[in-house]
Amino acid sequence: MSRLLHLSTSILISGAVLCSVAALADILPSHYTPVKTSFNLPPAAELQYSIHAKQSGIPLSGSALVKWQLNDGKKYSIITETRAILLGKILDASSQGHIDEYGLAPEKFIEKRLGKPASTTSFDYDSKTLRFSTANDTYQLKGGEQDRTSATWQLVAQARAAVDKFKPGSEWKMFVAGRRDADPWTFKVIGNANTTTAIGDIPTIHISKAPPPDSKDQQLDIWLAPSLEWYPARLKFSDADGDFVDQVLESVKK
Repeated sequence: MSRLLHLSTSILISGAVLCSVAALADILPSHYTPVKTSFNLPPAAELQYSIHAKQSGIPLSGSALVKWQLNDGKKYSIITETRAILLGKILDASSQGHIDEYGLAPEKFIEKRLGKPASTTSFDYDSKTLRFSTANDTYQLKGGEQDRTSATWQLVAQARAAVDKFKPGSEWKMFVAGRRDADPWTFKVIGNANTTTAIGDIPTIHISKAPPPDSKDQQLDIWLAPSLEWYPARLKFSDADGDFVDQVLESVKK
């Protein structure tokens, strides 16, 4: 069981978007220029996913529930709960905030991992400061910043508003905060794909966020489903050593 508890730290991130690169807080923000893009938020929904993974060569499975909620088009919340067989709940993650001219504007990102205290990432728009409960570094907020949970849904909103521009080769950039730091992400549209899920084969658009060269960060692949309001039909997190977490849609409840 202790081995499984150790392995579970890798699957925690399956319900949200992740990756972190250590960086100096006074350097990275200067390389980030906020860009306003059109966005169209999808309807509120609860999405259930199955999880299959390989961690340190050992297969694992489980489930994830994602609740995407809107309040009068002015506030949003995303709540993710991830469970693994034998271990039970291994991750609670949430992002909540408001809607501004950039799209989702997170105010608080909370993540509770199995066996660890909760971490809180705070977006203080009055002082324009991004802070972390588990680190001393701070970042200047310039507009459009996301957290690891909101980033996927910001991408969904951008895709829904720019279908004609969401073509193979196009890139979509964000500045994304995690538990301890933040760094630039680039999502690249790969192309059309057919994704097999519990509710059938679904036409999807494959998007990939690859780590920088020589980086040990995870690669994130997302398959968005235009026929299902552009909700994520599949997400896959891949490590350089061959380990992975594959999250596939089981049901959608609006």
